[in-house]
Amino acid sequence: MRHIIVGTAGHIDHGKTALVKALTGADTDRLAEEKRRGISIDLGFAHLDIGPDLRLGFIDVPGHERFVKNMLAGASGIDLVLMVVAAGESIMPQTREHFEICRLLGLSRGVIAITKSDIVDADLLDLTRLEVEEFVAGSFLENAPTIAVSSITGAGITELRDALASIAYSASIKDTSNFFRLPIDRSFSMRGHGSVVTGTLIAGTLKVEDEVELFPANKRARVRGLQIHGAPSNQASAGERTAVNLAGVDSAEIQRGMVLAPPGLFHSTTRIDTTFELLPGAHPLKHRAPVHFHAGTAEVEAEARLLASLEPMKPGSRAHVRFLLEEPLLILPGDRFIVRMFSPVVTIGGGVVLDAAPPSRLRRAALNQRLDRIEKEGLAAVAVNESAYGLTGADLVARCGVRFAESWYPNSAKLWSFKASASDILAHFHAIKPLLAGMPKEELRNSTLPGSPPFLLDELLRRVPEIKVEGEIVRLASHRVLLKTDETEATKKIEGLFQDAGLAVPSIAEVLSKSGIEPARSRALLQILFKERKLIKINDELVFHASAIEALRAILAARVGTKFSVADFKAWTAVSRKYAIPLLEFLDREHVTRREGDNRIVLDIRRT
Repeated sequence: MRHIIVGTAGHIDHGKTALVKALTGADTDRLAEEKRRGISIDLGFAHLDIGPDLRLGFIDVPGHERFVKNMLAGASGIDLVLMVVAAGESIMPQTREHFEICRLLGLSRGVIAITKSDIVDADLLDLTRLEVEEFVAGSFLENAPTIAVSSITGAGITELRDALASIAYSASIKDTSNFFRLPIDRSFSMRGHGSVVTGTLIAGTLKVEDEVELFPANKRARVRGLQIHGAPSNQASAGERTAVNLAGVDSAEIQRGMVLAPPGLFHSTTRIDTTFELLPGAHPLKHRAPVHFHAGTAEVEAEARLLASLEPMKPGSRAHVRFLLEEPLLILPGDRFIVRMFSPVVTIGGGVVLDAAPPSRLRRAALNQRLDRIEKEGLAAVAVNESAYGLTGADLVARCGVRFAESWYPNSAKLWSFKASASDILAHFHAIKPLLAGMPKEELRNSTLPGSPPFLLDELLRRVPEIKVEGEIVRLASHRVLLKTDETEATKKIEGLFQDAGLAVPSIAEVLSKSGIEPARSRALLQILFKERKLIKINDELVFHASAIEALRAILAARVGTKFSVADFKAWTAVSRKYAIPLLEFLDREHVTRREGDNRIVLDIRRT
């Protein structure tokens, strides 16, 4: 089912609540004071199912200027606007303010209802229609359906419902694949249930038993139950009006403006960099001006820091502005916000968050240029290239608020620098130690990436095909061990001495002393024989030829399941205890034998 949230907008007493009731049958004025005074004070909610595949959720907002902050708490979650204008009164101050708020929040669709059409004559109704068309000309509502209605007689209600349905089918739906976020617009306690919060799920999917985190309080809780428009559900998806019963957090700790999100993923902030639009009718915005900052369902006091220039920002202009928030909020790049003047409290502009974790110690000009890059290249690219080596996928999720597929994203400049320096270091290593297969990985990491996390070298090496990794050894792909004539002869001699000795092998030092070349080169040749599996090292002192170990396995092959002692082993192999004990310990490690007290049992014969 397609879930679309419709928000009302318009001046006080233009008939928004009555219109929602005419459409849905629900009275959204739930407070006693609202009933007594006949005006909406806080948000009201209703829904309308249109066929089996479309549900319209209505957020009815107050129209009085004193309650615009309540209107803003509901406007952030809507998908399309139902702009309400009373016939005979036409465009009024809160009509204009609500319209600008909807535009600044990025709404692109809506329907216009001219209410109270039953109490005016045709000429006045036509005049109102013309004034409305002139008001929305050039805006996202320019071609919106404009329908005259009466909530009393029912005139135009069916036509309005059809228009809303048509627009809703073409509206973009919220992203259910992203991480869930639920800005809280109401919280209360229910006897027998505990804490309950409500809001419009603006992204992702929330399920019963999910663990959640309450921001900015950093409190963790569990979803005990869910309701969608008053009906129990096991799951809520983006775009649905959702009530969440929480376990593990007290209702006294929750207030409007907080956000439910996945635990341990995001971070609250008190500093955001934005692109900000100052409305044409506003006063110039001064550097360090105090403002009211509205994002999601939250309102906090903030200070506006101009970045492009210290000259006051001109009405009708757009610029990069940093907002320093008096209280932390969970707000992510791409989120829209509204700014209202401190006194008098009127809407002066709004914009889009570019970075919710910007650097604090750059000069204004550098910050402004940085935001230009973010708008051009994207925050992820800029953040990665500002990092020492790169960022993990988890780092980028926290910074950008969206999913990233890779475990790590390299700083491209550092990647090329590493590629060049690592290649030079390895080339030098191969030049001075040509008989070694390669350089230990840890040695390369300390040389090229000092202070970096251990995983980083592996991640970089995956992206540099010119460098090969073989276990804990790193080499240039072009490197080959080429033996000189005397080295070839020495290799044969070393191998032959161990092969001829069988299981009663001489010491390593004794063999190398007979190789005919200096110790450094002979030890390098020994490593080559280890790598080629011609020789097998069973401890720091004993090395055997592979054929001797194979012969030993053959001796044991006929004795699978046999329990034997050290003395038995010595008799089978004709070796002394000097060799028997290390060989048995080697066979234990290879799972050929298993020790049972003073004896052993032959398990299997496997090739090393």
